[in-house]
Amino acid sequence: MTIQQLEYLIAVDKHRHFGQAAESCFVTQPTLSAQLSKLERELEVILFDRSKMPFIPTEIGVQIIAQAKRVVSESKGIYELVAQLKGDISGTIKLGIIPTLAPYLLHLFVRGFLEKYPNVKLEVQEMVTEEVVRQLKNDELDLGIIVTPLDENGIVEKPMFYEKFYAYLSKDHPLLDKKEITAAEIKSSDLWVLQQGHCFRDQVINFCDQTASGPENFHYESGSLEGLRNMVNRYKGVTLLPELATHDLSPEEKSRLRPFKGQSPTREVSIILNRSFLKQKLVELLYREITEAIPHEMTSKAHGKIVRFK
Repeated sequence: MTIQQLEYLIAVDKHRHFGQAAESCFVTQPTLSAQLSKLERELEVILFDRSKMPFIPTEIGVQIIAQAKRVVSESKGIYELVAQLKGDISGTIKLGIIPTLAPYLLHLFVRGFLEKYPNVKLEVQEMVTEEVVRQLKNDELDLGIIVTPLDENGIVEKPMFYEKFYAYLSKDHPLLDKKEITAAEIKSSDLWVLQQGHCFRDQVINFCDQTASGPENFHYESGSLEGLRNMVNRYKGVTLLPELATHDLSPEEKSRLRPFKGQSPTREVSIILNRSFLKQKLVELLYREITEAIPHEMTSKAHGKIVRFK
């Protein structure tokens, strides 16, 4: 049994297709198939049910794949450990980030981080929280940047900063007469929210105690904050924006932002990683780069009142 064979096994499980798995491993399909068959003969088990399309792991295959992921991860850790002991800042970071953060956060730190550490390769994908957690647990991602707390077993959360929520109002909206508003003043027929799967949707609904999305005769749930903002700009109503999403608004758009009375509703943004993750130095450097790029007041937990998921 070799590490290479285990990597082929993991690739087939990920793609459920021998050709795609071979392509991802930069080998020919016959090479990958031969090595996987050799592994099955050595272990005297069948790892995949080849009678079904796409291929699915057998019952024992599921358990062996889970162990293979741990072994491959630990083997890569040897190289990371040696690099760390040598003071070499290099390697690949596979990062998942939620869509309500990516457009407003990435540009604040990516350039500075990669200029300081040119031997680091940063691979970033946008995905919802549930998918970030799933891929972390499957060792398909190294890190996630999401909204916490999650309280997931085996997942470490490193809070970085805290974002207030602001109400964003359409032109001539009656609430523009107020300097501050309350959640109770937002009508359900006025409120635009993200589609299901987005944690910010759950937090907005929890805070506002509303489930509607716009007027009764027109239902719209966007996959992006920009979609909601455009609806408010061009049509009517209210949406909630997290703090970073308000920084690049035009002066006229900022004039239509309203804070909430009392302690501001806030979300906690964290780096999350597997408890067994070995690239600790890279995590520390990335954490430092992000927190230094964020306005200082946003790094304090006292910035507002954290709104949890429902």
